[in-house]
Amino acid sequence: MGRASTIAALIVAAGRGERAGGSVPKQYARIGGKAVLAHAIDSFAAHPAIASVQVVIGAGQEALYHDAIAGRVLPPPVIGGATRRASVIAGLRVCEADVVLIHDAARPFLPAAVIDRLLAALASGDAAVPVLAVADTLARADDALGEVVPRDGVVRVQTPQAFRRQAILAAHQAWPDGSEATDDAQVARAAGFVVATVAGDIMLDKLTHPGDFQAAAARIAPLLVSRSGLGFDVHAFAEGDRLWLGGIEIAHDRGLAGHSDADVALHALTDALLGAIGEGDIGTHFPPSDPQWRGAASSRFLEHACALVRARGGIIDHVDVTIICEAPKIGPHRAPIRTRIATLLDIGESRVSIKATTTEKLGFTGRSEGIAAQAIATIRLPDTI
Repeated sequence: MGRASTIAALIVAAGRGERAGGSVPKQYARIGGKAVLAHAIDSFAAHPAIASVQVVIGAGQEALYHDAIAGRVLPPPVIGGATRRASVIAGLRVCEADVVLIHDAARPFLPAAVIDRLLAALASGDAAVPVLAVADTLARADDALGEVVPRDGVVRVQTPQAFRRQAILAAHQAWPDGSEATDDAQVARAAGFVVATVAGDIMLDKLTHPGDFQAAAARIAPLLVSRSGLGFDVHAFAEGDRLWLGGIEIAHDRGLAGHSDADVALHALTDALLGAIGEGDIGTHFPPSDPQWRGAASSRFLEHACALVRARGGIIDHVDVTIICEAPKIGPHRAPIRTRIATLLDIGESRVSIKATTTEKLGFTGRSEGIAAQAIATIRLPDTI
């Protein structure tokens, strides 16, 4: 492989993942706060040898894809075909690199050392794939356990698999119609390639069944660190007959003054989330000097902070908001506020706490001049952040 060769990653993410269960295809399910596909993308993007990452998705998955990549800058996704091989061909046709690493999105955790080994092997060969030895006893099975299959010379083949792009594209195009290959290495061998093997990694185990996701989450749990952020906000009362508080509209004899809708509770919570990821405060992202935020719904601010957390692979574990005022009474509105915040953050209501207190007639809130709120957010982030 020449020094000037460009190297691309081609991630095949067009499947439906029905065996994994869940409400979305498995490549869009979340582990450790971000989509399975996003984990794979980030692994390639972090490797200095990879010049670009091209993703192949299924028809109708565009919205899921854009949500999963969460602001990452990538080439437009390619729409795959009815089979994995058709999807690979579609991706290979748009890649402009000399060398391509073809990878299944359902293998989200990709050690950089595996990429290094693949590229080193490809330098003196036609193709390279990662493999692991088989440790378990293998046996044929129908209704009952049958003949044992010898493990000698048997390996588990993983992805990514490394090829020269034009050669593997020609091999795929030459593959006979009416039959399907289990992976790209099978296509390469049929075309006469010598396929080298390198040491794989257990982190590359494929996610197929529901239990695989639980095991994967447990595997990366030690890589996440807990962080907390605090938020505090105050808004004075103003003329009006209703106000926004905790994402809901409440009838009251006065409103709240502010550049946006003045939702003091959501402002405090937004600052708490931004603080937890070290991203400044609400005024940094939505300056009151900018007229586009005049009268804006504070739910937009909270959703923005939530998206920033998730884009960094974060998990929101718990949020706690205390509303400080003499009136309106918060008790009747506590449940709908809790539900609304849980919806905005896409977390369970058990992870949201809403409390209220007064200052016993002391201070500006005690004089009913306004409302204050404080919030704390506890999240987990990858420890590389």
